Amino acid sequence: MTRRGIETLDQRLSRRYRRKFLLLAAVPLVLAVAAMAAFVALQSRTLAEREIAALERELIAAKKAELKNYISIARTAIGAVYGNASPLDEEAKVEVMQSLAAMIYGQDGYFFVFDYDGTNLVAPRQTHLINRNWLDLEGTDGTKIVQRFIELARSGGGYQTHDWPKPTTGRQAEMISYVVGFQDWRWALGTGIFIDDVRETVASARAGVEARVRRNFLWIGAIAAGALVAVFASGLFVNIRERSLADAALKRLTQRIIDTQEEERGRVARELHDGISQMLVSVRYALDLAERRFRSGDGRAAESLRKGLDGLTTAIQEVRRISRDLRPGTLDDLGLGPALKTLTDEFTERTGIASELETVVFRNRLDDDAKIALFRVAQEALTNIERHAVASEVKIRVYGHRKGATLRIQDDGHGFRPDQVSGGLGLRNMQERVEQLGGTFRILASSTGTVIEAEVPLTHLLRPDTETKESA
Repeated sequence: MTRRGIETLDQRLSRRYRRKFLLLAAVPLVLAVAAMAAFVALQSRTLAEREIAALERELIAAKKAELKNYISIARTAIGAVYGNASPLDEEAKVEVMQSLAAMIYGQDGYFFVFDYDGTNLVAPRQTHLINRNWLDLEGTDGTKIVQRFIELARSGGGYQTHDWPKPTTGRQAEMISYVVGFQDWRWALGTGIFIDDVRETVASARAGVEARVRRNFLWIGAIAAGALVAVFASGLFVNIRERSLADAALKRLTQRIIDTQEEERGRVARELHDGISQMLVSVRYALDLAERRFRSGDGRAAESLRKGLDGLTTAIQEVRRISRDLRPGTLDDLGLGPALKTLTDEFTERTGIASELETVVFRNRLDDDAKIALFRVAQEALTNIERHAVASEVKIRVYGHRKGATLRIQDDGHGFRPDQVSGGLGLRNMQERVEQLGGTFRILASSTGTVIEAEVPLTHLLRPDTETKESA
């Protein structure tokens, strides 16, 4: 894995962590807090509206009971005069009107009288109404107020809610009136109470509810903010910890890459020193000997020259072998199948271990990354088998399927436990090569042999319209 690949992996892990943190921590928390706040606000407002409505009903009922009590007091006060007077007794009517005009209470309370024709007879706090006909007087909602008073009086009495000028302010205010009828005199007697104080109480209660809802929102917001701070703080801690772990893993991976490179360089150096270098030295000795014999006229000069040429040919073959090990030209020119065929043939010739290679023709062609990765896995696996497995037979199979392509290597050696060789570079290199491509790497080891499977995903297979096809 290159340094650039490592950095790309680290960036991908960081982005993945940030997305997970946002999705798994912050977003559900915000949604939960928002839902909780909305639910609390809805429940608070619903409960408060019920309580306010009940309070309003109780206050209005109390006002109505008070009005009814005032009318009872007035009827008691004038009952003797009204009861003993005839319908045409004008003196009795004047006496009753004077008594009612004198009966005022509170700052705005008084009794009023309208005859059934709509003329006002008594209005002590609003004398401008007296002796004028108000039959067509309308409220703000279009209701003819005096006509409604007369209807209630004719029907025996009742309540009416309407707007009426408030004596102390002169401004329109909401009022509840209770009206009864004096049928013999064709009078509508009533009194009213302004309920703006009730509305103010209700409005104050609603304002208190809104204030409580706002306070609840503030508390919930504060709790949510604290929770988010805690989540972000813990996320920052986890992020720093994961970063440190990732950095440590990156350092270990970098060290493994360096170790692998040094190991490969050491292997090449040893092969050059132990193989090609000695061969070239032998060739030089043979050529020197051929030169001396040629100068002395020795007939064995040709034999020495031939030995030198044979040694040079062997050195050339060894160079080609090392070159193939580093990067086989067959892999680039002919594809993975022929490269594996050459690899297994040389493995059998070198070790004497029988090898069997089975490949299939892919519908799609493997890309370069997948070919190199699978070839290196096979190369490393055969090297491990040669060094450690004590096997007599190796089977290699490469095949395609719906998920991608798989390389399967099986031997009949004595096997091993993967955890016992966790410090080795070979298995880790194979695994990291495959996982870098988004594939999977599996090892199944037992006392009867080992199976290694490397699978690359479908994304590393080229489209069907690729110009050339290849055997696996």
